[in-house]
Amino acid sequence: MLTNIPEIISLSLFICFILITLIQLIYYWFLFSRLAFFNPNKEVSVETPPISVIICAKNEYDNLERNLPFFLEQNYPKYEILVVNDNSDDETTYLLKEFADKYNHFKYVSITGFSNYALGKKFPLAIGIKSAQYDTLLLTDADCIPASNNWISSMQKAYTTSKTEIVLGYGAYKKRPGFLNKLIRYDAFFIGLQYLSFSLAGFPYMGIGRNLSYKKDLFFKNKGFSPHYNVMSGDDDLFINRVAKKENVSIQIEYDSHTYSEPKPSFYSWVLQKRRHFSTSYHYKFFHRVLLGLLGLSSLIFYMLLLILLLINFQTTFLIIIFGAKFISQTVVFYLTMNKLNEKDLFWYFIVFDLFMIFINPVILISGLLFKKNKWK
Repeated sequence: MLTNIPEIISLSLFICFILITLIQLIYYWFLFSRLAFFNPNKEVSVETPPISVIICAKNEYDNLERNLPFFLEQNYPKYEILVVNDNSDDETTYLLKEFADKYNHFKYVSITGFSNYALGKKFPLAIGIKSAQYDTLLLTDADCIPASNNWISSMQKAYTTSKTEIVLGYGAYKKRPGFLNKLIRYDAFFIGLQYLSFSLAGFPYMGIGRNLSYKKDLFFKNKGFSPHYNVMSGDDDLFINRVAKKENVSIQIEYDSHTYSEPKPSFYSWVLQKRRHFSTSYHYKFFHRVLLGLLGLSSLIFYMLLLILLLINFQTTFLIIIFGAKFISQTVVFYLTMNKLNEKDLFWYFIVFDLFMIFINPVILISGLLFKKNKWK
């Protein structure tokens, strides 16, 4: 133990620890608790307007062959599945022709002879939106499958008022054996906890392209992706960050509305994915950057101050009480939310993953500033 620290410094550190804990408790009880106690069935839309499901694909033959039938056999009155084939050099084109011959509500658009490496996914997605037949759009990825054949109807139910123009869904990762799979799924869960809770609190700041719906008119009246067209990523979060408002956003978290994606096969590929996601956060609105930055920073400082105060043996009893308050709050919120999002098997590991992510996220963030190299597949 360190015992030669001046009393005034020890007291200052302790006061800072209390303040940081209060910040953490505000996040958990005034923001994250909104999702923990959210009732997705309180208000639902009974309307069933036609919907265009858009999937962008680049060399995704295997995923499309495996996953498209799940989308083409949805229990919904009228919808289309639209695949944008972006310069694929595998057998994707032939596969899409086969699906088009078999399903009347399937169509595809092929982009050829256009180099899209500098523009990311935004150009093919914009082409898909322009080609969509219906006004309500539902976006997902080629490596995703819907949780059930009621996915479309479940997402549509969240258009509860005439003002609703955006529905944020939850995109999970498939369960596989091993630590890395649980880590990736925990990270997706915690990101979901943030953007869904913030939306319920009236601060919508992002959505995920694996499971996102909005109106076609919203896209065009806000000039699509043009304000951030030079940013590699952000076809989902940057667009939502710019156009989402308290009154025009709804969320949907019931199980039927989920999508499931293949997790990254290696730690390195997952880090690269997170780097790309972090690169877009610099373009969020200032208020959103402050909210997210304060959450991450306060979490890191909380554990650093706790460790220092324990080492100097300062007010140990109070430290345990304060830590307990934060831990109980986190436990309650995580337990309820993980059950809602069908991630309850992660609950027993959350403290380990929480600590790991608190310290690994700054490393990934800094490495992303040093190594900027991303491109659309």
